[in-house]
Amino acid sequence: MSTEADLDSGPASTGPVHSAVQAYAELQPRLLEVTDAYIDLVTRLLDDAGINYLSVTGRTKSVPSFAAKANRSLPGSPAHDDPMSGITDQCGVRVITYVLSDVAAVADLLADQLRVLDDRDMAMETASRGSFGYASRHVLVEDRKAPLVRPASVQIRTVLQHAWAEFEHDIRYKGTVPEEHVPDLDRRFTLAAGLLELADREFSEIRDRIQAAVPQPRDGEDPGDPRLSAQDLAAFLSGQYADAGWSRTDHYAWISGLLLELGITSLQELDALLSSVDSEMINARLSYKYPPGAVRRLDDALLAVFGQGYVDLTGNAHRRELLATRLEKVRNEEG
Repeated sequence: MSTEADLDSGPASTGPVHSAVQAYAELQPRLLEVTDAYIDLVTRLLDDAGINYLSVTGRTKSVPSFAAKANRSLPGSPAHDDPMSGITDQCGVRVITYVLSDVAAVADLLADQLRVLDDRDMAMETASRGSFGYASRHVLVEDRKAPLVRPASVQIRTVLQHAWAEFEHDIRYKGTVPEEHVPDLDRRFTLAAGLLELADREFSEIRDRIQAAVPQPRDGEDPGDPRLSAQDLAAFLSGQYADAGWSRTDHYAWISGLLLELGITSLQELDALLSSVDSEMINARLSYKYPPGAVRRLDDALLAVFGQGYVDLTGNAHRRELLATRLEKVRNEEG
C-alpha cells in the first residue's frame, strides 16, 4: 500500500540516515509478519462490530521507500531526527468503506478497541484550507493488549476517496507531466476531488433514504433452504435497527445460519423474539463508543436472550471467548 508521498530523493550514504536505513533493512522482514497481524486484527474488529466495509489491505514499507523518506529534509534541518521512530507508517493498513459515515465509524471503533497514538483527518484539514484534494483518515494505533514491534498506520477512506488518491499519486509521481501542463493538471484534480466529494455525499443520502424506507421482505424464497435469506434479513433489520449502519452482505448470511441453529426460520418468529428484548438496556451495558452495525445489534439481542446457549452454537465456535466476555457485560446489572 503506497502513500501519497512515498517517493523522494535517494538515501544519504553516511550518517544517521544511513544507519537508520541499515537498521530498518534488518527489521523489515519481521515487520512483514507484524503488518499481517495488524491486517488480521483490524479485519476481526470490523467483522465483530458488524461495520460495513469494502476491503482491508496492508503493506510493509519497503527499504527504498523508508530510505527516501528518511532522507527528506525540511528548511534548515532533517525531517526526522530519528527516522526509526519518526517514520510511523512502517506497517500500513488500509480500510476502504462505501460511505463517509462508515469512515468515522471505523475510526471510532479503532479508538475504542486499540490505543490511538495519533489521528489526522486529512479531508478536514484540506477543507479547512478552503480547497479540495487528498481526503483520508490516518489513525496511528497499537494493540494495547499485546503490543507489537511497531504501531500501524491505518488509512480509512471511501472507495471514491481511494480512487482519487491512487490515480493522483500514479500520475504525479511518474514525472511524465510537462511543466507547462501542471497548472491545468492541478485545476482538473481539484475539480475531480470536488465532484467526488459531492458523489460521496449523494451515496450517503441514498443509503440513508433506503434505510428509512424499510423495504418489505420479498417473496419467492428457495423452498429447499430453511434459512432466512440474507436480503430479507437485511431489509428486516433496517427497520428493526433504523439507527444502525449496514453490515457486510456476507454477515447477514452468516447470522442467518445462527438463527437456523436456534430454530428461527421466519421473520415473524424473529420479530416476536426481538419484541421481548430491551435494546436500550443492552446498548447501555455494552457502552459502545462506535456505532455497531445491524448484524452486531441482532447478535447482541440473541446473546441476551439465549445466553450461554448462544455462545455454544456451532457457528460461534471461532469466537466463544469474545462472546463470553460480552455476555458477562450484558448480564451485569451495574453495566
